[in-house]
Amino acid sequence: MTSTPTAGSATDEAAGEAIVDWYATAARDLPWRRPGVDAWAVLVSEVMLQQTPVARVEPVWREWMARWPTPAALAAVAPADVIRAWGKLGYPRRALRLREAAVAVVERHGGVVPADVAALEALPGVGTYTARAVACFGYGQPQPVVDTNVRRVVARLVHGRAEAGNARAADLTDIAALTPPDVRRATRFSVAAMELGALVCVAGTPRCGVCPVRDRCAWRLAGCPPHDGPPRRVQRFAGTDRQVRGRLLDVLRAAQGPVDATALEPAWEDAVQRSRCLDSLLTDGLVEQTGDGLFRLPT
Repeated sequence: MTSTPTAGSATDEAAGEAIVDWYATAARDLPWRRPGVDAWAVLVSEVMLQQTPVARVEPVWREWMARWPTPAALAAVAPADVIRAWGKLGYPRRALRLREAAVAVVERHGGVVPADVAALEALPGVGTYTARAVACFGYGQPQPVVDTNVRRVVARLVHGRAEAGNARAADLTDIAALTPPDVRRATRFSVAAMELGALVCVAGTPRCGVCPVRDRCAWRLAGCPPHDGPPRRVQRFAGTDRQVRGRLLDVLRAAQGPVDATALEPAWEDAVQRSRCLDSLLTDGLVEQTGDGLFRLPT
């Protein structure tokens, strides 16, 4: 009978070291990972990468960093400029939260993104994951950084499960047990584990043949048992309120000034859904209505 690695064991540590070694030659060359990239650039990348593929983020990130290389630069512009620049990344409230975070950095921290996790978590729109990612990737702190990809790696490698399931309080403990003791390698491990989940230990059909920890993986050693929980939900986009909101924002991004309600009608045929989505955009602060009843991006 094959034993399963347990958290905190030497097997865990060896697996973490192997993942760091693999990353040295397998990592993607992404601009926010390059030497000299500061914590602000990391924060922008992490917010953009939430639920958005790297290929869509990279060109927009480059444009943002050229235009707003510091928190002060972003804080100084109107919300409408930020929403326009966000383009097609989706979930545009992230753009407003990022600008609000920039304002907070200027007002509370003299324009310098803080290194302390608690101070980062206090910024608008910055949660536990993003705060730890900025502290780790922006400041070199050996923080356990746990995203969906990392949780899937840990579920298979340590617990022998095909899927991670819902987030658990123990996730940080699990990843900390795999982290190498050397500070530099610990910092590198956080991004290496993410990369392993993104490129090799993927959902669906993992590439176990090229995995650096395949001989230590509890899931593989158990015969790769299928997921026995509820199926993962595939998010539908066509016809959803998300799609309608995006089309309404497209009209306002392209407009030279405020528009009346009739200018928004071509964006979506269903008047009830269109009205509901416009109301939600107003509530979220992504659209504002002028005193004479016209609509525009927030000023």
